Amino acid sequence: MARPTRYLLYLAACAGLFVILLYDVTWHPARHEQVAVSRNAKDGKPPVLAPGQTLKVMTWNIQYLAGKRYVFWYDLPDGSGPDERPTPEDLAYNLDEVARVIRDEQPDIVLLQEVDDGAKNTDYGNQLALLQARVADLYPCSSEAFDWKSDFVPDSHIFGSVGRKLATLSRYQLDSAERLHLPSPSGHFISRLFQPQPALLVSYLPLSDGRHLAVTNTHLGDAPGGDVRKRQVASVRQLQQTFEQNGTLWITGGDFNLLPQGQYQRLPAEQRAPFAAESELRGLWESFPMIPSNEDVAGEDRRTWYTRFPNDPRISGPDRTQDFLFYSPKLKRVEARVRQADTLLISDHMPVIARFRVPAQGE
Repeated sequence: MARPTRYLLYLAACAGLFVILLYDVTWHPARHEQVAVSRNAKDGKPPVLAPGQTLKVMTWNIQYLAGKRYVFWYDLPDGSGPDERPTPEDLAYNLDEVARVIRDEQPDIVLLQEVDDGAKNTDYGNQLALLQARVADLYPCSSEAFDWKSDFVPDSHIFGSVGRKLATLSRYQLDSAERLHLPSPSGHFISRLFQPQPALLVSYLPLSDGRHLAVTNTHLGDAPGGDVRKRQVASVRQLQQTFEQNGTLWITGGDFNLLPQGQYQRLPAEQRAPFAAESELRGLWESFPMIPSNEDVAGEDRRTWYTRFPNDPRISGPDRTQDFLFYSPKLKRVEARVRQADTLLISDHMPVIARFRVPAQGE
């Protein structure tokens, strides 16, 4: 065999092995898959939600328990933040703080985003399991789904494994759960293999009258540019519309990485870059009720509805709202708030908390 031919065959074999290696260390989730529901009720079955009850829901991006003592590389627009990971001491402290807030509030449903599991920069720990050990008496049921996972990410700030989840805790019985894939940013095929894979984690609570309440947990992508955010919002809206058509009650919460109406204009110019002047979130708030509402964030008390305090040294306090709850018009909003006072140092997000009345059939 001629030398050039042998050389080409050698290159082809190396390329093939490289592709196999890439595929092996990266994650390839299905577009739609059932996920396991964990049930751990020591005193029999968990209670079943009944019509007429009020349901307290919390959504909170816990920022993988990193806390506020850092400026990570991604916290600055040019990627120059000096920090790469939190210390084990801060991870342990913020775990206790998250558990403290949850135990104090005792919501019926807890939607958590950015929960690490198997990530190098958080010492490979399963943060959901650690948290559940502290609140197991409150939440016998749970579901979880990865939205970022890889055995190895070559980025110099990580250079190791990542594992990040959506997690839902429930005081009430869960029948089933599923992970629905969301549109991902376009880009080079190889780079996409190592990026987050945004998703919807949908958990189904049976009602005592035979109906179901679908609780959806999500963390939309934060990549600006292109139309991926519009497509992600459209996917969320389509799911909610399907629930409405099927007569399924529903609540959707999470970190949407988008602003409510008018908030873009209130941000300093240097803080506007990740957002569009016309928020893609409009596709949801025009269709369904939202917490915080546009009226909440535009009123005299608008600062009490801020949910984000970025780890950026130019920002001295919460200055925007990126976390929301959307809900079926059949549910009644009883009360809502953002817990700010004692959560500012736990995460770069603050929890949104609301109570809803579950309607009887025909209401």
